[in-house]
Amino acid sequence: MAAPLMEQRSGPRYMVHINVRAEWDDESSGEHVVVEGETENIGPQGALVHLERLPDVGSRVHLIVPDAEGRQLETVAEVLRLERNPVQPLAALQLLGETDEWRGLVWEPAGIKEREADEDYGDYEN
Repeated sequence: MAAPLMEQRSGPRYMVHINVRAEWDDESSGEHVVVEGETENIGPQGALVHLERLPDVGSRVHLIVPDAEGRQLETVAEVLRLERNPVQPLAALQLLGETDEWRGLVWEPAGIKEREADEDYGDYEN
Protein backbone atom coordinates (compact mmCIF):
# COMPACT_ATOMS: atom_id res chain seq x y z
CA MET A 1 0.00 0.00 0.00
CA ALA A 2 1.37 3.42 -0.98
CA ALA A 3 1.82 6.04 1.70
CA PRO A 4 -0.63 8.95 1.42
CA LEU A 5 0.75 12.16 0.00
CA MET A 6 1.21 14.84 2.64
CA GLU A 7 0.42 18.47 1.89
CA GLN A 8 3.70 20.34 2.36
CA ARG A 9 2.61 23.90 1.76
CA SER A 10 3.86 26.40 4.30
CA GLY A 11 1.41 29.18 3.55
CA PRO A 12 -1.23 30.32 1.08
CA ARG A 13 -0.62 30.47 -2.65
CA TYR A 14 -1.50 33.69 -4.43
CA MET A 15 -2.83 33.51 -7.98
CA VAL A 16 -0.72 36.35 -9.36
CA HIS A 17 1.05 36.58 -12.70
CA ILE A 18 4.57 38.03 -12.55
CA ASN A 19 7.09 37.88 -15.36
CA VAL A 20 10.18 35.82 -14.53
CA ARG A 21 13.35 34.62 -16.22
CA ALA A 22 14.70 31.12 -15.64
CA GLU A 23 18.17 29.85 -16.53
CA TRP A 24 19.65 26.37 -16.25
CA ASP A 25 22.13 24.03 -17.89
CA ASP A 26 20.45 21.21 -19.77
CA GLU A 27 22.03 17.94 -18.57
CA SER A 28 21.53 16.00 -21.81
CA SER A 29 22.68 18.62 -24.34
CA GLY A 30 24.99 20.72 -22.15
CA GLU A 31 23.17 23.80 -23.48
CA HIS A 32 22.67 26.85 -21.23
CA VAL A 33 18.93 27.55 -21.41
CA VAL A 34 17.40 30.99 -20.81
CA VAL A 35 13.60 31.34 -20.97
CA GLU A 36 11.10 33.99 -20.03
CA GLY A 37 7.97 32.93 -18.19
CA GLU A 38 5.19 33.96 -15.86
CA THR A 39 4.09 32.77 -12.46
CA GLU A 40 0.81 30.90 -12.21
CA ASN A 41 0.81 31.14 -8.43
CA ILE A 42 3.24 32.22 -5.74
CA GLY A 43 3.86 30.63 -2.34
CA PRO A 44 6.11 31.61 0.56
CA GLN A 45 8.85 29.21 -0.57
CA GLY A 46 8.38 28.92 -4.31
CA ALA A 47 6.12 29.27 -7.29
CA LEU A 48 4.34 27.44 -10.06
CA VAL A 49 5.79 28.94 -13.23
CA HIS A 50 4.67 28.79 -16.86
CA LEU A 51 7.75 28.23 -19.05
CA GLU A 52 7.74 27.46 -22.78
CA ARG A 53 10.61 25.03 -22.21
CA LEU A 54 10.76 22.95 -19.05
CA PRO A 55 13.82 21.91 -17.05
CA ASP A 56 14.13 18.36 -15.70
CA VAL A 57 12.61 17.41 -12.34
CA GLY A 58 15.28 17.67 -9.67
CA SER A 59 17.36 20.18 -11.59
CA ARG A 60 18.43 23.57 -10.26
CA VAL A 61 17.13 26.73 -11.88
CA HIS A 62 18.47 30.26 -11.51
CA LEU A 63 15.27 32.31 -11.14
CA ILE A 64 15.14 36.07 -11.65
CA VAL A 65 12.00 37.89 -10.49
CA PRO A 66 11.37 41.65 -10.53
CA ASP A 67 9.79 43.05 -7.35
CA ALA A 68 7.10 45.74 -7.18
CA GLU A 69 9.71 48.53 -7.26
CA GLY A 70 11.45 47.15 -10.35
CA ARG A 71 14.41 45.63 -8.49
CA GLN A 72 15.33 42.03 -9.27
CA LEU A 73 15.44 39.14 -6.86
CA GLU A 74 17.80 36.40 -8.00
CA THR A 75 17.56 33.01 -6.36
CA VAL A 76 18.11 29.32 -6.99
CA ALA A 77 15.19 26.90 -7.00
CA GLU A 78 14.78 23.16 -7.41
CA VAL A 79 12.24 21.74 -9.85
CA LEU A 80 9.83 19.63 -7.78
CA ARG A 81 7.40 18.57 -10.48
CA LEU A 82 6.27 19.39 -14.01
CA GLU A 83 2.91 19.72 -15.70
CA ARG A 84 3.55 18.99 -19.36
CA ASN A 85 0.35 20.53 -20.70
CA PRO A 86 1.13 21.58 -24.30
CA VAL A 87 -0.96 24.72 -23.90
CA GLN A 88 0.60 25.78 -20.60
CA PRO A 89 3.68 23.83 -19.48
CA LEU A 90 4.33 24.46 -15.77
CA ALA A 91 7.23 23.87 -13.40
CA ALA A 92 6.77 23.79 -9.61
CA LEU A 93 9.84 25.47 -8.14
CA GLN A 94 10.97 25.41 -4.51
CA LEU A 95 13.51 27.98 -3.37
CA LEU A 96 16.84 26.74 -2.07
CA GLY A 97 17.82 30.12 -0.64
CA GLU A 98 16.73 33.74 -0.30
CA THR A 99 13.40 32.78 1.31
CA ASP A 100 13.26 35.87 3.55
CA GLU A 101 13.87 38.13 0.56
CA TRP A 102 11.35 36.13 -1.50
CA ARG A 103 8.69 36.52 1.17
CA GLY A 104 9.28 40.26 1.55
CA LEU A 105 9.82 41.21 -2.09
CA VAL A 106 7.63 38.74 -4.00
CA TRP A 107 5.21 36.68 -1.88
CA GLU A 108 3.79 39.40 0.41
CA PRO A 109 3.31 41.90 -2.46
CA ALA A 110 1.62 39.10 -4.44
CA GLY A 111 -0.90 38.70 -1.59
CA ILE A 112 -1.62 42.43 -1.67
CA LYS A 113 -1.98 42.35 -5.46
CA GLU A 114 -4.39 39.40 -5.26
CA ARG A 115 -6.53 41.10 -2.58
CA GLU A 116 -6.69 44.30 -4.64
CA ALA A 117 -7.78 42.30 -7.70
CA ASP A 118 -10.47 40.55 -5.62
CA GLU A 119 -11.73 43.92 -4.37
CA ASP A 120 -11.84 45.30 -7.92
CA TYR A 121 -13.75 42.19 -9.04
CA GLY A 122 -16.15 42.62 -6.11
CA ASP A 123 -17.02 46.10 -7.38
CA TYR A 124 -18.34 44.54 -10.59
CA GLU A 125 -20.54 42.08 -8.71
CA ASN A 126 -22.52 44.78 -6.90
